[in-house]
Amino acid sequence: MYTLRGGFIDEFRDFDAACFGISPREMVHMDPQQRLMLELAWEVLEDAGIAQNSLAGTATGVFFGFGAMEYALTQLRYPKLIDAYTNTGYFPCIISNRVSYFFDLRGPSLSLDTACSSSLVAVHLACESLRKGESNLALAGGVSLMVDPVTTVAFCKLSALSPNGRCKTFDAEADGYVRGEGAGIVLLKRLEDAQTDGDRIYAVILGEAVNQDGKSNGLTAPNRLSQEAVLQQAYRHAGCVPGEVQYVEAHGTGTFLGDPIELTALGNVFRQGRPINRPLLVGSLKTNIGHLEAAAGIAGLIKLAKCIEQDQIPPHLHFDTRNPHIPFDSLQVQVATELQAWPEHTGPLCAGISSFGFGGTNAHVVLEEAPAAPLPAPVAGPQLLVLSAKTRVALETMTDQLAAFLRDHPATALADVALTLQTGRRAFEHRLFLTAADTAEAAKLLRRRTRDRVFTAPLGQAAPTATDDALTPLRHRSLPGA
Repeated sequence: MYTLRGGFIDEFRDFDAACFGISPREMVHMDPQQRLMLELAWEVLEDAGIAQNSLAGTATGVFFGFGAMEYALTQLRYPKLIDAYTNTGYFPCIISNRVSYFFDLRGPSLSLDTACSSSLVAVHLACESLRKGESNLALAGGVSLMVDPVTTVAFCKLSALSPNGRCKTFDAEADGYVRGEGAGIVLLKRLEDAQTDGDRIYAVILGEAVNQDGKSNGLTAPNRLSQEAVLQQAYRHAGCVPGEVQYVEAHGTGTFLGDPIELTALGNVFRQGRPINRPLLVGSLKTNIGHLEAAAGIAGLIKLAKCIEQDQIPPHLHFDTRNPHIPFDSLQVQVATELQAWPEHTGPLCAGISSFGFGGTNAHVVLEEAPAAPLPAPVAGPQLLVLSAKTRVALETMTDQLAAFLRDHPATALADVALTLQTGRRAFEHRLFLTAADTAEAAKLLRRRTRDRVFTAPLGQAAPTATDDALTPLRHRSLPGA
């Protein structure tokens, strides 16, 4: 191992097992990748304003990509640790199956490994499931954690990693990638269903494609012709002309062999019919957070969706000198090295993302901006804010977080906050509620927990009044020990 650098998640071992109905003994055997995906599945549903219990029994699919099962390596070295929870703790299928089990989802549930393209292939399979009607909603994503050095040692033996921990994609000094940890999930729905339901839409997937390198210079060596083929297939499926695409989130590992092949393939496909004065902009999230391997594709997809939503492209880092083996000008490709507005375009805002597995499985997804939706009419008058949690400590934390959010985002419509809190979250035992006329008042009341305005009560108790002795402000109740 010639490098100790990487992009690491802080405290990924922390996990509220009781919240998910998991015993401490079982939790010890659970791969942290399972724990992380449970938490993210909860968060993505909250972001969508969907109460978790409302999906029970529905045709909701779960499609997750995964990589090295390093946590299993640390346990299976010690046979005496094996018990009834070992198999469900490390078998890859359980990464997706446990999420389906906890939320009682009845659609397809699968975990897949195509190395670095795993999570983008998972998105492709989720889209196919939605098109066929076997799923009406789909959770798609990927996860990758480093808990044992064996994989890093092996990639060092392959000379795939950057010695200084910098992913210098497309640069003349590119010398490998830096391993990163991470996970991500997106919630997918058929466009017409999302519009009917009034959902917030970050971006629209127009089409996608997956193929395989086949024979190349080596098992882990990329194949330019196969990369060009998957691009062409994806844009035929999307009904887009590649020359009209404005930006591509590249796979971009920063390897001396891979970078020239990838950009040559992009240029060969995207320069057809492209105006000379509008080069294809490219970038790679790997220069920011490292290569998340099985989760790299979903990380790039989330970045791209946010870029489209914000109408901006963030800078691609560590690009100082052009790689001399890449003919940028003749390929009509330009690296986005600074924060910039989305480039001018005659048609719809359109972009793509590539993800290539080191075993040869390639994926590309085409995104377009969400259709314009009419803004709802503002709702005047006092609003009821309802918070609930499984424990009082969690309720205290949630209250502080909401107070900080409202303080930092005073333009937020309080009616929107109230609706999401009332309908987008499952009601738990410990509750807090108040009424407020506007965002500033709500933030103030949540911070101060004013006795006659902010109430707490267990689930199912009758509506309170300011004189109810049993309903005291949150700040006057003692919290249990940690």
